[in-house]
Amino acid sequence: MIGGAMTDPAPWIPGEAAGEDRRHAPATLRNRMAIADVLRAVLPRSGTVLEIASGSGEHAAYFAGEFPALAWQPSDPDRAALTSIAAWCAGIANVLPPLDLDAAAPVWPVSRADAVLCINMLHISPWAATLGLMAGAARVLDTGAPLLVYGPFLRDDVPTAPSNLAFDESLRERDPAWGIRSIGAVAEAATGFALDQTIEMPANNVMLVFRRV
Repeated sequence: MIGGAMTDPAPWIPGEAAGEDRRHAPATLRNRMAIADVLRAVLPRSGTVLEIASGSGEHAAYFAGEFPALAWQPSDPDRAALTSIAAWCAGIANVLPPLDLDAAAPVWPVSRADAVLCINMLHISPWAATLGLMAGAARVLDTGAPLLVYGPFLRDDVPTAPSNLAFDESLRERDPAWGIRSIGAVAEAATGFALDQTIEMPANNVMLVFRRV
């Protein structure tokens, strides 16, 4: 069953150290190794990875170390997140300065990438952000390049676990525009892409691997 792995829909929380710019998202420590294993099989050997909704920046800092031949381009529309990303990634040679990028915007401040990665955004953002992610990724990726989307999802052919239903309800109570998306709806919205892989991940999450067509 697909279950809700996250207990707090916030993308990050303030770090414990007083006066520091870095934020900490506990889920990053739990999922980063499993995500990296998928990335090793999917990402190109060189080029630029555009990360959408980088949040605290902890994933960017970790993945940049795991993939030194790739340039990592973090982004986020939240000012505090941009500050946190810069703090976590300071001194990491293959991490580019974070971009102020709203996935739903019709124009992104980047013209191309060799891969796009989006972790835990779809369920804590309006549906317009999902549509914008697909449209923007289609603009910046060449044919065959991957778009990877990670998080909790619903499936028409899999019974929804009670924990997932409760999580979805809590999200919608916080913001009616939020909620766990169905894989079918996301795939249908992915104009210009083919869903190449649906990979089961720990804690009842899923990695969707789309390819630009």
